[in-house]
Amino acid sequence: MANTPGAEPGVSHVQRLLLQRHAVQRRTVILLGAAQLLSGIGTGATVAIGSLLAVDLSGSGVWAGSVATVMTLAAALSALPLASLAERRGRRAGLVTGLTAALAGMVCIVGSVVSGSFVLLLLGTAGVGVGTASSLQSRFAAVDLADDEHRGRALSAVVWAITIGAVAGPNLIQPGAVVGQAVGLPPIAGPFIISAAGLVLACALLHAGLRPDPLLFARQLAAAGSQPAGSGSAGSGSAGAQPAAPGGRALGRGLRAARSSQGAVLALAAVVGAHAVMVGVMSVTPLHLQELVAGPGTAAHDGHTASGDVLVIIGFTISLHIAGMFALSPVMGWLTDKAGRKQTMVVGFGLLLAAVSVAGLGQRSTAGVAVGLVLLGLGWSAATIAGSTLLAESVRQEDRVVVQGVSDMLMGAAGAAGGAISGVILSWAGYPGLNLAGGLVAGAVLAAAVVALLPGRAGGRTGRMSRTARGRSLAD
Repeated sequence: MANTPGAEPGVSHVQRLLLQRHAVQRRTVILLGAAQLLSGIGTGATVAIGSLLAVDLSGSGVWAGSVATVMTLAAALSALPLASLAERRGRRAGLVTGLTAALAGMVCIVGSVVSGSFVLLLLGTAGVGVGTASSLQSRFAAVDLADDEHRGRALSAVVWAITIGAVAGPNLIQPGAVVGQAVGLPPIAGPFIISAAGLVLACALLHAGLRPDPLLFARQLAAAGSQPAGSGSAGSGSAGAQPAAPGGRALGRGLRAARSSQGAVLALAAVVGAHAVMVGVMSVTPLHLQELVAGPGTAAHDGHTASGDVLVIIGFTISLHIAGMFALSPVMGWLTDKAGRKQTMVVGFGLLLAAVSVAGLGQRSTAGVAVGLVLLGLGWSAATIAGSTLLAESVRQEDRVVVQGVSDMLMGAAGAAGGAISGVILSWAGYPGLNLAGGLVAGAVLAAAVVALLPGRAGGRTGRMSRTARGRSLAD
């Protein structure tokens, strides 16, 4: 290809585009990481305080899991519309729209504290859930322009940024109370004011800085023939992806494709089961810790204003849990590749069983609950990463994206169900009973994974399959 006038001698148009792609990719990852750090504060604060606010505003512990339920359900329902928006108008539009919804949600939550409206709290929580879906999709934006050999590193950088923001969020509870008092609002509204400020900065950063848009630029590179082979692989959301089918058709197609493979069915059971157990136990743990430290029947407002110990313990415990979920994700990915997908799933569900055992038996100790929540996060991380990897390898290439979409929807639905049921179980059977219920779910999936590893079954092979083998056959 001839050089254009004024271009550097010996450098073709395609080569210049490739150099520009590398520069845009580096800037995109940095911007996404910074935005994730800022926006993640809101999710962490909502998780940590939401169940307490729900009990206080509703007047019943049965609603303790409602915040987690609404958040996960809103994230599941908004994932496909946000992806469709990104498909039409680029990543920037999808990400900024989701974070703007989260910002509106924070305003509603502050309003619910001032007005005492439980309905307004749930509405605000739904907005935060939409922001969560947007944040999850940002990891795909990080790989739109990445080379094959650097895709995992780019994705993990954004995941680490999510970890920093989400872990920092719960620990802003006590400083947020000072902010709330300083602006004349109830102290419990302060953390959400800090979260709203972070979301404003994140939206401004993405709107102004994510130019050129990574997805649209990837399409431009593909049209020019300068996108490396493989960079538009399924699931990456990169150039060459076809518009998604309507929701109902895509859901039916994904379910049919998943049912055709035993490996895909097991993988779906792993990611859905792990998410249900994690959300179910985590969502009402702040309420349990409040009653453990401040005494049964303590109101949420009383706990936050009368005892700094309650704030510190809840924030620290949720931070440790979120760190367990995300901070060691590169280690879980390495274990998945080295030991095997189903072997890592067994490890993950073994950790989940250990988590509910420690938290349930140690429910009268804040340290015991904290250790259980850390194990809960680690188990979720191992099971989800291994299950997601197995899912991608267990279906045909042309079905992979839609099956992964179905997986995300089912995960969200399972989390919503887990959050909804957890408050009821906590009221009926207490914190040990809740952990026992989680253990039954984890044990069932663990048994299925162990059976899949028995000698003579196709799923029993270990280690990493070669690219050629993955292309030739299904996982089972």
